[in-house]
Amino acid sequence: MNRKYRLEPDALTSPCKLDFMDFQATDTLEPLNEIIGQERAVEALSFGLRMKKKGYNIFVAGLSGTGRSSYSYSITKKLAEEQEVPDDWVYVYNFKNPDKPKALSMEAGLGAQFKKDMEDLINDLQREISNIFEGSEYEAEKNQLYRSFQQENDKVVQLIDKIASKYGFVVKESEGGLVTVPLKGDQPMTKEEYGQLSAEEVEELRENSSQLTLETLQYFNQMKTLEAEFRNQLKKLEESKGYRIINFYITKLLQRYGHRKLMVEYINHLEQDILEHLDYFKKQDEVPEANVNRLLMMQGKMQEDFLNRYGVNLFIDNRELTHAPIIIESNPSLYNLLGSIEYKNEMGVLKTDFMEIKPGALHLSNGGYLVLNIHEVLLQQHAWETLKRALKTGEVNIESINKLMGYVVTSTLKPEAIPLNIKIVLIGDHQTYHALYNLDEDFRKLFKVMADFDVEMSKDKENVMKMAQFIAAHCEKENLKPFDFSAVARVMEYSSRLADHKDKLSAQFNQIVEILYEADAWRDINGGEIVLKKHVEKAIQQKIYRNSKYEEKLNEMIKDGSLLMDCRGKQIGQINGLVVMGTGEHSFGKPSRITVSTYRGKAGIINIEREVKKSGSIHDKGVLILSGYLGYKYAQQEPLSLAVSISFEQNYSMIDGDSASSTELYAILSSIAEVPIKQSIAVTGSVNQKGEIQPIGGVNEKIEGFFDVCSLEGLTGNQGVVIPIQNVKNLMLRQDVIEAVRNNHFHIYAISHVEEGIEILTDVPAGELLDTGVYPEGTINYLITEKLKGLSKKNQNK
Repeated sequence: MNRKYRLEPDALTSPCKLDFMDFQATDTLEPLNEIIGQERAVEALSFGLRMKKKGYNIFVAGLSGTGRSSYSYSITKKLAEEQEVPDDWVYVYNFKNPDKPKALSMEAGLGAQFKKDMEDLINDLQREISNIFEGSEYEAEKNQLYRSFQQENDKVVQLIDKIASKYGFVVKESEGGLVTVPLKGDQPMTKEEYGQLSAEEVEELRENSSQLTLETLQYFNQMKTLEAEFRNQLKKLEESKGYRIINFYITKLLQRYGHRKLMVEYINHLEQDILEHLDYFKKQDEVPEANVNRLLMMQGKMQEDFLNRYGVNLFIDNRELTHAPIIIESNPSLYNLLGSIEYKNEMGVLKTDFMEIKPGALHLSNGGYLVLNIHEVLLQQHAWETLKRALKTGEVNIESINKLMGYVVTSTLKPEAIPLNIKIVLIGDHQTYHALYNLDEDFRKLFKVMADFDVEMSKDKENVMKMAQFIAAHCEKENLKPFDFSAVARVMEYSSRLADHKDKLSAQFNQIVEILYEADAWRDINGGEIVLKKHVEKAIQQKIYRNSKYEEKLNEMIKDGSLLMDCRGKQIGQINGLVVMGTGEHSFGKPSRITVSTYRGKAGIINIEREVKKSGSIHDKGVLILSGYLGYKYAQQEPLSLAVSISFEQNYSMIDGDSASSTELYAILSSIAEVPIKQSIAVTGSVNQKGEIQPIGGVNEKIEGFFDVCSLEGLTGNQGVVIPIQNVKNLMLRQDVIEAVRNNHFHIYAISHVEEGIEILTDVPAGELLDTGVYPEGTINYLITEKLKGLSKKNQNK
């Protein structure tokens, strides 16, 4: 047994030592409410949030569970608390262009007050204007105007009547105004009398009528002028009466809201519009009893519809806020981001007005911060383009999705855009960030800050202390029982296992928190007032057990011989490789038999998985590297005349990655040299063209997977795993594996070169090149070169 490369038990894990901390349980620790080990991301996030220049929005990148979302909200909230509450916004009627409602801003809290003031204004004006026009003073002045008009009008009528009598006509009042009627004697002519006239008499009447019309035309025009003057005087009277009361209330509005130019402009337009529509503020005239209900309803509806123009749509009401807003929009659809214009169905007709304009997340977070998940944004039609457009233009326009898609749409409102002052925080992963950065030019300009949340952190004293305080904080927050000293240490070890590194702690806090919850649950099930190490251990084991059905099924198939696997004896060109498989939360290692056939033929390696399209590009690359090594090592003098066929036996799924490349190389060397390999030792690790072993991932799962398979038939003391020496720092193995190594029932070897591995697997030296240019007899390299020389000669003699 080669002891040179064998690892001692102490190298297989990294127990968490908390000797520098003086506590018995977490209830004596000060809870920690800050994030741990994310200094780079924290600094980037803080900088981006405080940077006021355009384009410095933030993309928070990291895996789910690293605290990226919760901490982003936490630090954003802390900064928002230092900032003032933004303005309220209202939409009001546009008197010049009704299809384009106006947006007005005012200090927080004034929006609701303005809405109430406007409601009170209209109610007061309806009451007081009605009273004015029903009062005796107005009636007296109106009657005086009418009498003056009537006197002047009568004078003109008398003149017309005098002229009419010359032509044999008399002037009479009718529904259509003044008309001239021919006389017969001193009496107006009747229709019967007119019908008895001769043609000559009718013609004479027509001529006289024409002359009368010409002579009295100026007087009829004078009457129209008098009527127009009367109506104008009456309107001025109404306006003067109405203006006094309207101006009183308008002045009060200007005193409260006159410090903003746009508010003054709106209030002035409001005053003018009310003056022009005083009739809508008067009481409706009484109607006959028979038609009272129907007519009153129609009149009331018309009046109500008209007076709606004086309403106020309290669009953004920030009176309840104590600082700048923070909005987390979990469903960032177009309308949820941008706002919408709703419609009401009135007797089968869809109607809308400025009161139906509804805000979106961009409006609600204006003056503050908006937190979005980039995946959710990209899944929503037009949401991403709309968000970018708002950031580029610096304003929010409410648009219909039909219009954005280029469809023909019926006429609708186009509300005035609202200026946008906002900081966007996008939560996503690294792949999405790089895809957007490379493919979307706007993204690079608008999201200039990337806060990168790591999945691991250094296992130094500071972070260990903070992790213990983090556990204490969660116990307090979630009403968990305190964790004792040993339980905290076990959680730390579990964190290092998640990080796959002895000197690191995992930053995927969600997985750690799950263990805290479950350990407390097992404490409750078993009884006790404090969480112990055994409860944490139980939580970890049960979590694995719940997700390990597939692993157990595979082990059963190995045990009953359905999956061929040898853990004893030796075989030429056959070796046990290790792969990592996963079923959701649980990943596990599984040994896989790799076989190699070598034979005379054209130089090259046939990868059977590649030939049947069951291997990925990285695995194919690893196989090609093997050709490079064989050429570099054994074809410096003569060309290779060797064909090699490699196969993963009983594999029916895709294979990718290069972690089995060294394993495949050992099997090739065994086949060429015709030296058997120990089946009791499994191998993992990639190799380069110089034969140097390179690190791989999932080393803990791979070792434990082969250990479990060996345990099925009983450990012999000869079994073990060969790993890259660089992976020693990643070892955080189960306690049963460590005990087996300590008792010499199982072994783990760490190597740096393929020749070290072949010696462990065959108990035959690899052999170093002598000064004579040959390898020592009996070594692996000697056997291989001799075999290759023989094949080359046969090909030459063929």
